[in-house]
Amino acid sequence: MEYSEGKYGNKSIGRKMLNKVPEVTIFFWIIKIMATTIGETAADFLNINLKWGLTNTTIVMACLLVIILFFQFRSRKYVPSIYWLAVVMISVVGTLITDNLVDNLGVSLVTTTVFFSLALAVAFAAWYASEKTLSIHSIYTTKREAFYWLAILFTFALGTAAGDLIAEGLNLGYWKSALMFAVLIGIVTIAFYRFKLNGVLSFWIAYILTRPLGASLGDYLSQPRKDGGLGLGTVGTSAIFLITILCLVIYLTKTRRDELPHSTNE
Repeated sequence: MEYSEGKYGNKSIGRKMLNKVPEVTIFFWIIKIMATTIGETAADFLNINLKWGLTNTTIVMACLLVIILFFQFRSRKYVPSIYWLAVVMISVVGTLITDNLVDNLGVSLVTTTVFFSLALAVAFAAWYASEKTLSIHSIYTTKREAFYWLAILFTFALGTAAGDLIAEGLNLGYWKSALMFAVLIGIVTIAFYRFKLNGVLSFWIAYILTRPLGASLGDYLSQPRKDGGLGLGTVGTSAIFLITILCLVIYLTKTRRDELPHSTNE
């Protein structure tokens, strides 16, 4: 789902930096889904395999996320390596936030799903009230970037809660759950291209749905065969996807195929 700043953004606001996010291309969605998968498998690896526990894992990952976001906010333009590292880390932290609420505090998946749905709605409402746009092609001020990353954090936490709720409630299994979310994303894509569904709305719906899709794929690849997975393990799955993301980021850094056209500051 791609859309232009001219159609959905607001060019009347003076630019303080170049747009801080990539163009929405096939590379964007591939890396996003893989980053989501890593968020699931990496959290499980640190929490369970290394026996860090949810609390310690969350503290360490949250600190690393803050450091990475510091460099992301400090940059004056989109830098693929920094941006996608931030997405991977916020995927891990978003997953851990939901896991902490459910496993450590005993909050139900229904409650967490409703809570993060409301939190995301409030973040979008505040963003729109302040900036009059939710387009990711208008992220060229610090305030907009703050709204952007806050919304992304909530999408990961919501996707984790809603995905687990649906998986447990419907008991579909890993690959069937992944197929279901892929079909839903396909429906949104058709609605965007065929029926002219609003570009910004299409993007954010698809962005939320890629979280449970990636989690289902991660579980299917990493979980033992006796549990319905392929048995690659969290280490193997994370390594495969991290290497793939690294190769794609290097490619995008060299070719700049996902950079938006630079506009003159106003």
